[in-house]
Amino acid sequence: MRAVVSSSILILTGAFPALSMSDSVKRDITDVILTDRIAQCDHYVGSYFSNVRDIKRAKGFSGDITITADSRYCYIRSNDIPNHDFNDHSAHFATNVSEQNLSFRIPLYPANAHRPTALSLGTTEAVLLNGVVVDLLAAACYDVGREPLGREKMGCTHRYADHPWRYDPMSPINDFGTDAHNAHTQPNGKYHYHGNPLAMFYTECSKAESASPVIGYAADGFPVYGSCIRDPATGDVREAKSSYRLKNGGGPRQPVSGYTTPREGVGVVASNNYDGQFRGDYEFVAGTGDLDECNGMTVNGQYGYYITNAFPWVNNCFKGKVDSSFNGREQQRMHRHQPGKRPEDGPNGHRPGHPPPLW
Repeated sequence: MRAVVSSSILILTGAFPALSMSDSVKRDITDVILTDRIAQCDHYVGSYFSNVRDIKRAKGFSGDITITADSRYCYIRSNDIPNHDFNDHSAHFATNVSEQNLSFRIPLYPANAHRPTALSLGTTEAVLLNGVVVDLLAAACYDVGREPLGREKMGCTHRYADHPWRYDPMSPINDFGTDAHNAHTQPNGKYHYHGNPLAMFYTECSKAESASPVIGYAADGFPVYGSCIRDPATGDVREAKSSYRLKNGGGPRQPVSGYTTPREGVGVVASNNYDGQFRGDYEFVAGTGDLDECNGMTVNGQYGYYITNAFPWVNNCFKGKVDSSFNGREQQRMHRHQPGKRPEDGPNGHRPGHPPPLW
């Protein structure tokens, strides 16, 4: 059964009646497809639950999320269990998913800061309306840490915020052991997304009838929308396009003063070219896509970030002031991801022709 949240009503497709968002009933959002584009977070006040499964472990979980608000903030509390099944057979999590106790404060009226704030390892980028967080950065950079060169797994802390060769978890070259929702776990069992959650909105924009809904909120309070936008020129619904591209047309990487340039064949480094294995392989080129340097844009007077199926995936900076409730989480990202064994793996747990997982 699928739930559809629209305007101020939650409609469960099936035999259940519609429920008013103003009542006290806890609402089932299992496999929900959202439709609202209302940006203000207090529109989503309510208590929600889901019943989902850890596919590999054949174990059931119940998601729990509560959203409240006052005159200045919304408050999101969740147990970090998603509203969809997880840990399918394509994944190899380092630790099992377990319930968490997460809480975030969302500014009700976010405003642009004087200048954008860069992403930081200690700051969670966003929390989605299913209660699961977005953590875009890996704690691993080329030639940082105690691991062999090209096989770094941790140690790239906030002190290396400007490191050009930070591994990108969403690059298909890197193996992060994520499931079909671009998510995996931290050592404490915290489930988190590294990119498009492939949930809560229609992902096939060519078949969508309207622009994507709000699916969450960034740490500065601005909404996060799904991937689909309405083209201002044609009126057609299509995917939002990032304005980032590979440097040098995907040609050879150039040295950066003070840093060791990744070399093909050293550890898991796939090539000497700007191929997307590292976040520093990309550059922002204004006007080449729909979105700005933070992967957002203003539509009908409302600024928001958009999920993209290309770098930077969600947001790449913050337009507004980051709320402190999203800070102080660096240690949660300082984790190793041990190789997991898939059905097609070789005897060491590594897929033939593929490097072992980095994290």
